[in-house]
Amino acid sequence: MTNLDARPQEQVCDARAARGPVAELHEAREVPLGGVRAMQVRRTLPQRTLPLVGAWCFLDEFGPQDVEMRVLPHPHTGLQTVTWPLSGLIRHRDSVGSDVVVRPGQLDLMTAGHGVAHSEFSLDGTGEPLHAVQLWVALPAGADEGPASFEQVTDPPVWSAPGVRATVFVGAVGEARSPAVVHTPLVGADVALEPGTAVLPLDPAFEHAVLVLRGRATVAGTELDPGPLLDLGDSRTEVELRADSPARLLLIGGTPLDQDVVMWWNFVGPDHASVARARADWEDPVRRAERFGVVDGHDGARIPAPELPNVRLRPRRRG
Repeated sequence: MTNLDARPQEQVCDARAARGPVAELHEAREVPLGGVRAMQVRRTLPQRTLPLVGAWCFLDEFGPQDVEMRVLPHPHTGLQTVTWPLSGLIRHRDSVGSDVVVRPGQLDLMTAGHGVAHSEFSLDGTGEPLHAVQLWVALPAGADEGPASFEQVTDPPVWSAPGVRATVFVGAVGEARSPAVVHTPLVGADVALEPGTAVLPLDPAFEHAVLVLRGRATVAGTELDPGPLLDLGDSRTEVELRADSPARLLLIGGTPLDQDVVMWWNFVGPDHASVARARADWEDPVRRAERFGVVDGHDGARIPAPELPNVRLRPRRRG
């Protein structure tokens, strides 16, 4: 996954103290992925007043739509990419040698560390529109300079209770714990809700947010349609869910990140200088191969980095 903004803005995502429970809606932004005639994504993280949920720092949803996804090799640093398809197939290739098909119901997790490159192309033959969520997780100090890696979780665990079923692709819900390797306390779950009222357990040390993927639901007393992200704050031990017809929700959460991170284009780093070095390395042929490696099958084609702003942008912090 990539941020293809031609003029991306630098964002400084600041560490935060506990806020307590809230119920605040954040509208999605429509963003073209791969040009104005390519697929559209709905981006709900980062927001000016909500740059992070735990270490989750980026959230795109695309589809359901019949569209060809063609994202050439591009770089990442300082983050993990999380791909969770709901329908359709995506071919993922990366510079650590992975060449896999991303399928609904399984997690694909790429750790960038000091640097990685990958590509994503949709595959035909399913007869279903493409629909997925793709997220980034900011890596903590130490892990952000570690080696790149890739893993798949093909059979994520499931937590269930009357009227609700949560497929846990990252972290844990109740006793259901994903084997996916992450570097800060997190949760990510695909929640299927039946008509009626149900209760989902939450970790009170986490801050959480919910996105409706299909249908309509009431979450913590707030009516939700697909599109906006509902920030639930922290210190909740559970959340009440209600639906009049079947609905599907994305739950994300984690402990507030105890460090500031800078995001620009497809890079996450501790400061402006680290992001500027990553951009320079991607644009230099020798340093690009040394730091980011090569994604096979593209004959050297890649997405070039946009120009950095001429001045250091002012930090963008919560609030």
